Amino acid sequence: MHAVILTGGKQYRVKPGDVLSVEKLETEAGRKVSFSRVLLIEEDGGNVLLGTPVLEDALVRAEVLELYKDEKVLVFKKKRRKQYRRTRGHRQQLTRIRVEGIYPDKSQAPAEEAPEAKPAPVPAPAPKAEPKGPVKAEAPAKKPAGKPRKPAKRTTQAPQAKTVGKKTAGAKPGAKPKKAAKE
Repeated sequence: MHAVILTGGKQYRVKPGDVLSVEKLETEAGRKVSFSRVLLIEEDGGNVLLGTPVLEDALVRAEVLELYKDEKVLVFKKKRRKQYRRTRGHRQQLTRIRVEGIYPDKSQAPAEEAPEAKPAPVPAPAPKAEPKGPVKAEAPAKKPAGKPRKPAKRTTQAPQAKTVGKKTAGAKPGAKPKKAAKE
């Protein structure tokens, strides 16, 4: 008999006696956990129970062996020719479990109390508090007084050649314009 369970956003094919590593579960080593999100059970006689998406009364019971961190994974980012490199390491929190039994019906499971297996909770962002009373428009924040800023340097450009009558071709910047010839 084997089953497909869903935990930590991943699906695992398990049978009694299997030892596998799953995403971190909020429990201690030596405790029993139950997985109620069972997607499929295939019995030894070839009978297949398929959930839509999960089987309502199915249960997989397991024992937590240890909580541990996975091997370090290096995350390296680089942008060529931009002098940008970042190296970070990550070690995923995992839980090693041993599957003890697969039960198509929860009533067939032993009477042991096993807490429901839940992945580690993700803290939700705190909601912003609503102001009490009338809302006043805030004045724009003033910049802290510090060193006065220096004005930007101005580049001086040579004056362009002026044209009188006819265009002066090839005039150099800063050169005096030629006087027009008298006719």
